[in-house]
Amino acid sequence: MRNRETINAGVLRKIRRITGLISFTFITLLFLDFTGTLHGWFGWLAKIQFLPAVLALNVGVVVMLILLTLILGRVYCSVICPLGVLQDVVSWIAGKRRKRRFSYSPAVSWLRYGMIALFIPALIMGISSLVVLLEPYGAYGRIVNNLLSPLYAWGNNLLAYLAERMDSYAFYSTEVWLKSAVTLSIAVITFIVMSVLAWRNGRTYCNTICPVGTILGFLSRYSLFRIAIDADKCNQCSLCSRNCKAACINFKEYKVDNSRCVACMNCIGECKQGAITYKMRYTNTVRENETRRSVLSVVVMMATASVMKAQEKRDGGFAIIINKEKPNRDTPIMPPGSLGIRNMTQRCTACQLCVSICPNQVLRPSSSLSTFMQPELSYERGYCRQECVKCSEVCPAGAIKRITTADKSAIQIGHAVWIKGNCIPLTKEVACGNCARHCPTEAIQLIPVDPANPDLLKIPAINVERCIGCGACENLCPSRPLSAIYVEGHERHRII
Repeated sequence: MRNRETINAGVLRKIRRITGLISFTFITLLFLDFTGTLHGWFGWLAKIQFLPAVLALNVGVVVMLILLTLILGRVYCSVICPLGVLQDVVSWIAGKRRKRRFSYSPAVSWLRYGMIALFIPALIMGISSLVVLLEPYGAYGRIVNNLLSPLYAWGNNLLAYLAERMDSYAFYSTEVWLKSAVTLSIAVITFIVMSVLAWRNGRTYCNTICPVGTILGFLSRYSLFRIAIDADKCNQCSLCSRNCKAACINFKEYKVDNSRCVACMNCIGECKQGAITYKMRYTNTVRENETRRSVLSVVVMMATASVMKAQEKRDGGFAIIINKEKPNRDTPIMPPGSLGIRNMTQRCTACQLCVSICPNQVLRPSSSLSTFMQPELSYERGYCRQECVKCSEVCPAGAIKRITTADKSAIQIGHAVWIKGNCIPLTKEVACGNCARHCPTEAIQLIPVDPANPDLLKIPAINVERCIGCGACENLCPSRPLSAIYVEGHERHRII
């Protein structure tokens, strides 16, 4: 008959697995849901990720995560962090082929703290290309957005096709497109490296590369609750060490490296002698009080928010124009609410949640080294609609501040530039005026080519003080392959 410690260990393990699976599932769906519906319910899961909360100066969340670690240990890594849970999934699959494959290994401190030595200065100095490569939440977001999203969209389109044949409009088709070849390559490499490490050695990525894991591991050294080994009961069978995916149990010396332990509770369940317990650090008793169940349950954070409106469909009056090349901009265009390039580079983790939620597909990952894999606007596929502020609603790191539609109409993110040699009235001698007709701020007016003869063909004249850089003119310009009018970004956004 199982003893009391084993029963309690089973309860703790189930709580961890269930909460981790729920958190992992809904964070994944946040990146896959192109309608934006789920963000109203579970968008807070993105906002409680450690580095996004730090960058957003969300003191309440940061303090909560620190206290959680100081009380329970590194449960953040095994419950809240999606990349951590993904490693557990890969490790669990590998364990189906070979059980009890782990063994104790000393901490690779030089690598762990070397990564921190690179990460923190890069974060402070705004070297975003290094930060986004190492940050776990952003890495997981890129994996889902680049590897799973196309499959999800194709599945949706298949359902839309079948539904249409049955005169149902429960689904609607969405465009599947490669947002960035560079970002896709990095997502593939990240997934392969992480999977290989998890397949062979469990939590190696978390305990050697991940800067968030190292920071929380340092705090976990002083956690109130921790895994402990009773030397009087232990017979050194090594079952605990062979089942520890963090490789942190030295059964020969009855020690657990709490800086690497993620409180998965696997070791407790495997110990046949009841020698391993999850107990208060300062207690002198071997058996824990029943209150440890309630302490661990604080990781259950399934609070709900108001339901976000479903995605508005595209305006059928504005045709989507394809096969347009991207112009060479001197300054990239940052989304409204980002304040400009500086705030974006300092705070963005390149998780690409905003890219996946953008209904007009105007956000895409940057290939520039200074803003590597961070979102920027490009108007070949659409333009930034005035009624849409979804990217500002989902950003967990404060890189894109939350704005209203009224705010957006007054934010100038760039200004239009006219290219005389591409303009259709001059090149083909036919009337156009698309740019002026669709400008939401009426910043473009048509004037005669020859002021002395107002009946001649007309060309656009731009009032840069009224232009907000939405890109409607660039996107809807019929000139090919380059538009006759394009938007040049502003380093700092301003209110007009």
